[in-house]
Amino acid sequence: MKLIAAILLATPAAFAADFTSPPSGENQRSTVQQQIGPVTVSINYSSPRVTRNGVDRRGHIWGQLVPYGMSDLGFNNCKSCPWRAGANENTVFTTDHDVLVQGQHLGKGKYGLHMIPGKDEFTVIFSNNTSSWGSFFYNPKEDVLRVTTKPFKSPYHEWLTYEFVEREPEKATVALEWEELSIPITVTVPDAKAIYVATMKEELRGPAGFDWHNYQQAADYALKSKIEAPTALAFAERATDPAVGGDANFGTMMTLASAQAANGQKDAAKKTFDKALNDPAAKPLDLHQAGRTLLSQGKTDEAMKIFKLNAKRFPNQWPVHVGLMRGYAAEGDNGKALEEAKLALQQAPDEGNKKSLQAMIEKLQAGQNNIN
Repeated sequence: MKLIAAILLATPAAFAADFTSPPSGENQRSTVQQQIGPVTVSINYSSPRVTRNGVDRRGHIWGQLVPYGMSDLGFNNCKSCPWRAGANENTVFTTDHDVLVQGQHLGKGKYGLHMIPGKDEFTVIFSNNTSSWGSFFYNPKEDVLRVTTKPFKSPYHEWLTYEFVEREPEKATVALEWEELSIPITVTVPDAKAIYVATMKEELRGPAGFDWHNYQQAADYALKSKIEAPTALAFAERATDPAVGGDANFGTMMTLASAQAANGQKDAAKKTFDKALNDPAAKPLDLHQAGRTLLSQGKTDEAMKIFKLNAKRFPNQWPVHVGLMRGYAAEGDNGKALEEAKLALQQAPDEGNKKSLQAMIEKLQAGQNNIN
């Protein structure tokens, strides 16, 4: 390690941030980035390889080239320092919002990423220092967070790579993968829905706030997420208010009715709901989607009222038959559901819908009614 430090000191061009030169040791700089819900997480690192100068170091990486535990790096009096979790400059972990790492809080910001390797467990260190060369200037007083993780055997990776190996809407696992080892780090956004709503609220103060579609979308999301019901109502009221650029149409009124109901305004919700249903501009698909929404909420009786209203206003149209098929199936009346499904199949506008309807018909014929 002392020899490596000496070589690095002898090549000042490698340290000149404003001078273009090949990376020290041919360890190319890489970046991996991932959205976790509304949050962006990235890792910027230099990537060494297993084979160097024609020497295959496979089987000699972990515990040898990368020693277990803390190490004396032979430079800057760093006698007990972690591994740089990459090569060359600091590996840098960035998050644009507070997150949980391995279940522990890490605030918004940039962090130097280091690791203390172990046979059975790695300690991952997040440091306030992001501008140093590797771990040569590591100072434990600059630690913000330390977490532990279990390494496991993985497919061979010639180049050290960070990769998001598991992704969910509010959680992702990024793994350092090199040679035949993977070191996973799980990053969670526990308040993703609230962040989305707060972001929408802020953006609606700007140009986005002059389009009622955005207010309706924000209200629908807040309602679906079942958070901040008062905020959803405020969004929905704005979407329907012509005085501030809103439009009281079928869609916005349906959203408003749902928001009013979520806030305990039952009478107002019913009045708005009835007004939406009787909107002369409402089309068959509008009514159909309203019924589908109620079905998804388990409100079969209310959904059937809309499906039948749709049939009365727009007789013998494809969305009407599809809605009645779903409604009758939800009621357990497979006979009527099958009749409507066959009528819908004759009017289906494309091959995709025909295949979908045919699959539903087969289910109904088999006595199944779980088609919604």
